[in-house]
Amino acid sequence: MRNRYEFIAPCHFGLEAVCKREITDLGYEILKVEDGKVTFSGEMSAMARANIFLRSAQRILLKVGEFQAVTFEDLFQGIKQIPWEDYLPKDARFWVTKATSVKSRLFSPSDIQSICKKAMVERMKDHYHLDWFKEDGADYPVRISIYKDLVTVGLDSSGESLHKRGYRKMVSKAPIEETLAAGLIRLTPWNRNRILVDPFCGSGTFPIEAAMMGANIAPGMYRKFQGQEWGNILGSESWADALEEAESGIIRDVEMDIQGYDIDPKIVKAARENARRAGVDRMIHFQQRAIHQLRHPKKYGFIITNPPYGERLEDKEDLPILYREMGEAFSRLDGWSEYVITAYEDAEKYIGKKAAKNRKIYNGMMKTYFYQFPGPKPPRRKKTENIQTEGME
Repeated sequence: MRNRYEFIAPCHFGLEAVCKREITDLGYEILKVEDGKVTFSGEMSAMARANIFLRSAQRILLKVGEFQAVTFEDLFQGIKQIPWEDYLPKDARFWVTKATSVKSRLFSPSDIQSICKKAMVERMKDHYHLDWFKEDGADYPVRISIYKDLVTVGLDSSGESLHKRGYRKMVSKAPIEETLAAGLIRLTPWNRNRILVDPFCGSGTFPIEAAMMGANIAPGMYRKFQGQEWGNILGSESWADALEEAESGIIRDVEMDIQGYDIDPKIVKAARENARRAGVDRMIHFQQRAIHQLRHPKKYGFIITNPPYGERLEDKEDLPILYREMGEAFSRLDGWSEYVITAYEDAEKYIGKKAAKNRKIYNGMMKTYFYQFPGPKPPRRKKTENIQTEGME
């Protein structure tokens, strides 16, 4: 098999730049950035490292083919020309788990799925000289996307979406996905030396993702991936090497000031349990507290939060009061920066100030906005302080 492969990392719309930077930081070459996905190249070991280390990607696809198709015959022949025998053993269980089509002449997902499966079977028949496949081996789910008649074919190495880190067993009513939370934190200048408070923490996603970043805990350390069953494509030693790399990178003695508040005591308890499962419970202080009780004596902290915007409340009439209380709480925090993701269109009005930046982000199919109210930067420490603490950091 060849040395370089192409991989596709789908991500939330609006987080492409974050995902691109993460992939670059892992040492891989970016080939293309499109709405909701980043394509990159690397050795096959990139499959394991990308799944384990990337925080904002939704899944990692091994790209196996790309071609133009305007008719179903084009689609059939294009799929049949892909060397499936390089990827699928004869006992493989393979199917098109998802097909999407945008601005293309072929638009029926179910027809696309069935035609692609038939073409794959025909190719496998020719190579393995079999008329029938048991499909009792490992799963090889295929994803097809068609955009402006360009068909892109990928094998899904993640299986379950990468937002399922493995630590969140208890969820609140309107949880934010872990991949989205991590990407939004990355859009702020927060770092582990700065205070972070989420006054609407729900099941703890923002505080937990921040703590994992601060301690350099790879997000995929506590879960399994579909590609781990693909011994014919990537051996188990590559997955073990990536896990060992992740394990050795953890900063175990890190100290952080991260706090999560919620008005519901059951949710606070769930957040604590999720943090324990993620291995960051000692780094986060969770407490039952309403937004109007939010105060902090220190300066230059960060609020990063996902407040209710109609989904979690019986009545949207409560929102003006809630957002006004949020604005009042923000005004009490001296020199703090606030970052709020919400679909509530009157957020700025009731918070009482205009955001410096307002970024459109899709939370699933819901259009939301990430309102950014950056505060002043803390003064730089004196040189003598830096010299004294250099060896401690």
